[in-house]
Amino acid sequence: MALPVVAIIGRPNVGKSSLLNSLSGQMISIVDPTAGVTRDRVSTIIEQGDRFYELVDTGGYGIVDSDALEQHVEGQIFQAISMASLILFMVDIREGIMPLDKRIAQMIRKHSPKVILVANKADSSRQLGSAGEFVRLGFGAPICISAQNFVNRAELIERIHKELDHLPKEKPTETAVKIAIVGKRNAGKSTFINSVVGHERVIVSEIPGTTRDAVDVHFEKDGRQYMIIDTAGVRKIGKMKDDVEYYGYTRATRSIRRADVVLFMTDATTKISQVDKKLCHLIKEELKPCIIIVNKWDLAKDFADTAEYGGYFDRVLTGLRHAPIAFTTATEAKNTQSVLDLTTELFKQASTKVSTGRLNKAIEIISEERVGGSRKMSGFPKIFYATQVAVRPVSILLFVNKPEWFDEPYQRFVINRLGELLGLEEVPIRLLLRGRGSNKNE
Repeated sequence: MALPVVAIIGRPNVGKSSLLNSLSGQMISIVDPTAGVTRDRVSTIIEQGDRFYELVDTGGYGIVDSDALEQHVEGQIFQAISMASLILFMVDIREGIMPLDKRIAQMIRKHSPKVILVANKADSSRQLGSAGEFVRLGFGAPICISAQNFVNRAELIERIHKELDHLPKEKPTETAVKIAIVGKRNAGKSTFINSVVGHERVIVSEIPGTTRDAVDVHFEKDGRQYMIIDTAGVRKIGKMKDDVEYYGYTRATRSIRRADVVLFMTDATTKISQVDKKLCHLIKEELKPCIIIVNKWDLAKDFADTAEYGGYFDRVLTGLRHAPIAFTTATEAKNTQSVLDLTTELFKQASTKVSTGRLNKAIEIISEERVGGSRKMSGFPKIFYATQVAVRPVSILLFVNKPEWFDEPYQRFVINRLGELLGLEEVPIRLLLRGRGSNKNE
């Protein structure tokens, strides 16, 4: 059974994103004085006592969007209302009833959901006397809060629980795989996600920079629960126009750390850029399983075939040579579902627990190859035995003679050979070194 949905609805700049962050206890939605920052539905699972529900932040109704995306934003708002078990209708106590508030009230009444009227920005007791006028909206007396300063947060939570009390108290189904999709602006990330989930869950536009927040999209396939994180398109920090773009960039990089598998999307019609290389470096540093997605493959002109393109990637993105490459046309849903199947396979590889016997057999083969050592060393690096200490990433502890003899080229050789011998060639492996008689990882 799906969790109850609590949707936050209101005109621009009344504090909807601040409320989502306040109730969740995390900085999930971007908060900025600029009106219209939120465009997509941004959601998170709230756990309070024995009650779980999905809290959804929406764009400001009636916004004049700088990129002419008003209809897209309103479409996302209507979807949130249609799915909601409860609506938090937010108004600004300092500004009183505005014409847009009246239009929103009429729109909500057509759908007849349960509604809690929330008057935000009540930072002073002097403002409480202004709350009475909001009764004219037809939803009773408002709860006066300050989302930014946590005023009356507990009272609002109690009221939410009361309004949801008639619904079953279900726990969320455990997510099988968390997937982050990252890349430059306008590479097709949102189109890809909509193709995978089967409906327009996130806004798609030809205008670069449409996605601003990191948007968690939950869906099910073949009985497994997935979460795919749509992120803002990344570009050089020096070219970012404002704080909103920078916040989107930081959430995109944080999404890589949250993910089990990263989908690194590139545009087949453009060359690999410094931004791509920076994302590649971050994925490598975080030791995340990765699929390189070459989107818009139907429009590619500079390469004869996929093999030639793969060779190009190997030359320019050396840090992700282990990562499989998928060629997609997201607008036509070509190869998008097979990418999801491959994602599941990489997750399984990264979750592999290798028996000590099998691991040490592989180490024995590697040791017999006698690769390594240099003129500066008086001997060769030697591995006595190994044990696996963690998964995601697969982490191997090596007991060795001299950790300092295991330079980067030799460690890279060991990692590559372990991948080949253990069937883990497409996921990163982390090596930890311990010298004889040492109690510390080096």
